[in-house]
Amino acid sequence: MSGIAWCDDSENATVLVVGAYHAPARRHERLVRALPPVLVVADDTDLCPWMEAAAAAAVGQSAGSQAMMDRLLDWGLVCTLRSWFEKAGAEAPSWYRGVNDELVAPALQAMHARPGVSWTVASLAATSGVSRALFAKRFAAVMGRPPLAYLTEFRMDEAEELLCTTDLTVVQIAKSLGYADAFGFSAAFKRHRGMSPNVFRTSTVALAPRLMPSRAGG
Repeated sequence: MSGIAWCDDSENATVLVVGAYHAPARRHERLVRALPPVLVVADDTDLCPWMEAAAAAAVGQSAGSQAMMDRLLDWGLVCTLRSWFEKAGAEAPSWYRGVNDELVAPALQAMHARPGVSWTVASLAATSGVSRALFAKRFAAVMGRPPLAYLTEFRMDEAEELLCTTDLTVVQIAKSLGYADAFGFSAAFKRHRGMSPNVFRTSTVALAPRLMPSRAGG
């Protein structure tokens, strides 16, 4: 969180809480692509008074006010996105539908928690407690791609994150994501991202914005 601005127009009973997020890596892009340029979710009468009171209290305190506002923005963002995706229904992104599907969710959780495991369709089906054929069909219907294709894409997302935010070598990243050697990992990364891991890391670091220090506005 880079900063928060607070505006209370008492005369017109309007309160604005504005926050900005800086993402040094690219994992957020999947979320951004799933959202319209402007997203509006109607307020909940039982929710907003509490949120406004908490925001006002956070701004009025000196010690810990930034941390409180940061958590409040995180909470408000998550609630807003959940409300939007529930309204979107079938148009919600596949990864959101997947975590809410009783057959697909256990496999997604397993892949996300341990991307370096040598998963197969059969072993993923076992995590969901269903047959291989049923799992493969259901996963493709919900996620829009076969299980192992999704796993590879997720590994590439993880690789981008590690290349951007850590000093791990390409060999270390490859092993952490289940690749036997750096050559196989580099080939897969270049096939999916159009450049080698080293070139990606160099170009990303060069273009990364310098983060501004956090501050609370009042």
